[in-house]
Amino acid sequence: MKKTLFFLIPLVMFLGLLAFLYQGLFSDPREHESTLLEQSMPAFVLPDLMNTQQTYNEDIFLGKVTLLNVWGVWCITCAIELPYLKQLEQEGKHIVGLYYDQDIDPDFGIKTVQRVQQEVVEKLAQLGNPYAFNIFDVKRDLSLDLGVTGAPETYLIDKQGKIRIHHIGDVNPRVWEKKFAPLYDQLVAE
Repeated sequence: MKKTLFFLIPLVMFLGLLAFLYQGLFSDPREHESTLLEQSMPAFVLPDLMNTQQTYNEDIFLGKVTLLNVWGVWCITCAIELPYLKQLEQEGKHIVGLYYDQDIDPDFGIKTVQRVQQEVVEKLAQLGNPYAFNIFDVKRDLSLDLGVTGAPETYLIDKQGKIRIHHIGDVNPRVWEKKFAPLYDQLVAE
């Protein structure tokens, strides 16, 4: 009996580990359930990127369906996504940027706000500016509250300020049609 248990316990542990790894093999790392879905936007007070005297809070999302796009000039995928976001903006979509800058972080070096603003102006002049405005998340407080894992990430926020979709990765025509468009159109019609 002891010898059977001696071989059975490692076998069960091995099979459990195998099942866990097998499940991960077929999962999409960009798909994870946000705990904030159907929740109101977290409370925040953050400055405008271009006018730091202007501040915004969660009330900016009340009354209109909004795409909140987390981005940064350092993000290559964000640069690829900007022209399509500009197209969506030209189609009447309300897009707000949540600027996420890793260079402000002491681990990456010190950069002034003026330098960040200059880089943003240059990037948006080059690729198009889809944003009504950009919220400057200097210390990443809002990003942490939203569960941002990097950039780009996009949130669909309804007229009541509730998060309805959280998408990790770029928004492109395929992602828009498959994931965002049906709910977006429904929310706008309400």
